[in-house]
Amino acid sequence: MPKPVLAIVGRPNVGKSTIFNRIVGERVAIVEDKPGVTRDRIYSSGEWLEHEFYIIDTGGIEIGDEPLFEQVRIQAELAIEEADVICFVVNGREGLTAADEEVSQILQRSRKPVVVAVNKMDDHSMHEKLYEFYSLGVGEVYPISGSHGLGIGDLLDHAVESFPKVEEDAYGEDTIRMSLIGRPNVGKSSLVNAILGEERVIVSSIPGTTRDAIDTPFTKDDQEYVVIDTAGMRKRGKVYESTEKYSVLRALKAIERSDVVLVVINAEEGIIEQDKKIAGYAHEAGRAILIVVNKWDAVEKDDKTMREFEQKIRDHFLFLDYAPIIFLSALTKRRLQHLLPAVNQVSESHNLRVQTHVLNDVIVDAVTMNPTPTDHGGRRLRINYSTQVSVAPPTFIIFVNDPELLHFSYKRYLENKIREAFNFVGTPIHIIARKKSH
Repeated sequence: MPKPVLAIVGRPNVGKSTIFNRIVGERVAIVEDKPGVTRDRIYSSGEWLEHEFYIIDTGGIEIGDEPLFEQVRIQAELAIEEADVICFVVNGREGLTAADEEVSQILQRSRKPVVVAVNKMDDHSMHEKLYEFYSLGVGEVYPISGSHGLGIGDLLDHAVESFPKVEEDAYGEDTIRMSLIGRPNVGKSSLVNAILGEERVIVSSIPGTTRDAIDTPFTKDDQEYVVIDTAGMRKRGKVYESTEKYSVLRALKAIERSDVVLVVINAEEGIIEQDKKIAGYAHEAGRAILIVVNKWDAVEKDDKTMREFEQKIRDHFLFLDYAPIIFLSALTKRRLQHLLPAVNQVSESHNLRVQTHVLNDVIVDAVTMNPTPTDHGGRRLRINYSTQVSVAPPTFIIFVNDPELLHFSYKRYLENKIREAFNFVGTPIHIIARKKSH
């Protein structure tokens, strides 16, 4: 079940981004150990009362040269299309405006749950201004101050209550769920058809012609799979197509439901920044990953072409050094036979559990070969014990004398040694340092 989506909408200068940052907290500033993971600040994950959700700041969506209110209208409509709950932000100091009323009419037609956040209500003396906003008639009204954090808790209490109820997973435990992500026109739908061996998905050369996420179960060599094909934008027209980065949310939802993510790259066009951005979401979500270079038939090749292209991918996707690369053509089906065996392999790695005593032997050997670091005061990291605590992705806790002594470079060294020892292919590995309790 993918996380629900909370979208923040409203006219400019009402404090949408302040509220977004307040709800997201430190998550916006997460620093990845490896270079290359870029993020869009208008998307993030939030958490409230054990409810995890995606949050969108529509103010960060650039619409181009449209007039100001037209931009607000388009942002609101895009949010309605994607969101489970909408947070409609208005400015309590300025009072109700005609633009607020127009946005509220758009929201009313959506029939989505709406919570009205009356922002910049920094003290109780201003609360008498609240009543005019009830006339909007779109949802419960809450006084808040984004800059001071006042009232955010009550607002989120109401929002999470309105999230859709979690549905039971329709597929068996052994089913491998795989999604195909990538920017428009890399050949995702063609690849789905090639995998299935039939024309299940409409294929077009126009970017963005896949409309809705399509789940397609199938069985091959007694293994059950589900292909989750990410949807393009449902609305047509130049304005909507220019908001391509908004459709990243569709990829996020598909990633959330997947065991294995196929990051599809167009061999003709090469690698662009958007490819890295989308792949970064799959990496952060801890999914097993395969990099699939499609349209390989269209590239002029010699004996060095594949090796050179692979090196380019490794240079650009430094944070995916664990992901296998498959070159194929969905159109001609050349090399397609390598895809599902690779999916099986990375899925197996993603769910691999190793014995504790063997893991500790590997760690001891690693420390013998490369002794643990010391800090500036001469204190040395001491590793007492290691154990695996979960799979999908494989997660290990290492008990040490002081977690701060485990520098990220040594952590990476241990990760590589664990990878080598147990052949963890195509899956991220998480290592958590904990202080040994006495």
